[in-house]
Amino acid sequence: MDIINTYGSMLVMFAGAVGFLMAWGIGANDVANAMGTSVGSKALTIKQAIIIAMIFEFAGAYLAGGEVTSTIRKGIIDASYFVEQPELLVYGMTAALLAAGLWLIIASYFGWPVSTTHSIVGAIVGFSAVGVGVDSVTWSKVGGIIGSWIVTPLISGIIAYFIFMSSQKLIFNTKDPITNAKRYVPFYMFLAGFILSLVTITKGLKHVGLHFSTMEAIILAMIVGALVSIVGKVFVNRVKIDPKADKQMHFANVEKIFSVLMIVTACAMAFAHGSNDVANAIGPLAAVVSIVEHGGQITAKAELAWWILPLGGVGIVLGLAIFGKRVMATIGHGITHLTPSRGFAAELAAASTVVIASGTGLPISTTQTLVGAVLGVGMARGIAALNLGVVRNIVISWVVTLPIGAGLSIIFFYMLKSVFS
Repeated sequence: MDIINTYGSMLVMFAGAVGFLMAWGIGANDVANAMGTSVGSKALTIKQAIIIAMIFEFAGAYLAGGEVTSTIRKGIIDASYFVEQPELLVYGMTAALLAAGLWLIIASYFGWPVSTTHSIVGAIVGFSAVGVGVDSVTWSKVGGIIGSWIVTPLISGIIAYFIFMSSQKLIFNTKDPITNAKRYVPFYMFLAGFILSLVTITKGLKHVGLHFSTMEAIILAMIVGALVSIVGKVFVNRVKIDPKADKQMHFANVEKIFSVLMIVTACAMAFAHGSNDVANAIGPLAAVVSIVEHGGQITAKAELAWWILPLGGVGIVLGLAIFGKRVMATIGHGITHLTPSRGFAAELAAASTVVIASGTGLPISTTQTLVGAVLGVGMARGIAALNLGVVRNIVISWVVTLPIGAGLSIIFFYMLKSVFS
């Protein structure tokens, strides 16, 4: 207690700095994932993608990032083990943010799309298991996360495969791709509007104090989907195409229609991502601030200080703008060649998987969801369409994320403990 009373403001300032570093890492790695398909398929330039992500990620983080956040991220550790020594939880959460933030920046430098959720989870597990005791960790939660390494990419990959194959069958592999695009694209637009608004309603709006039942959320999402579909139909019908043009030209024009879809999905994914993943940076930070403000008392819920959400939002945006290009290149070009129709299939599949996971409580990583979806689209064109060297590096980076996060966190935990004790 004395340590918290004596060094409280210093600990909060340091935790704020490393929380910003973590948000910066999320921007550089995770947001770059969300925008990579749009850039790789040439639906957006890197500059446009960064501007869209800046606006929608910050809006998602700031408007829907959470009025109240659980002090202990996803219930991975048992707070009762820290009641006698709350300063250990302060050191641990700060060490976890520093460890996860550093790993994200290293991974982003090499262009590896890793999971921010798994980075922070590994870091929290590390300091708690070694610094406090193995029993302080809820191991069943950790097991669920490791299981999601296989389940998440598999689900999104299968969905992406079927979305892509349906567009091939209904539009591209037909005698008149343009007429069929005009017929079926509004349906894809309904699907995109429905799924993405469902992600936003279920994951984002509850933080602003808007609570909808599952049925209400589905009805609202269907209305949004219908509106998107109507607007899309008007837009698609305006596309003027020379009927005498060759089939290649028709394909190019169909891809232009899918480019518009890609921009819509990119905006919605950025908002949903900002509202959800900013918690990886601000959850542990809110825990530190709450413990210091309550004089060492660990509360079940941590009220967010006014400066925490903007700090997370600004960190995410700067990380993307300064360091996001490398991971974007891996997702957009490295795994397989993407066109707007392929990129749309991947992004819609990723969003669908997020909805499924939210409904079932499956712990997922948006990164692994999107990579799985891009792999699914690549597999639809045969194994030769995949760059297996890049895929191997990505899988290795996923496997080492938890242990590296844990290892770094343990080192930083003991360093902080020795400095302040």
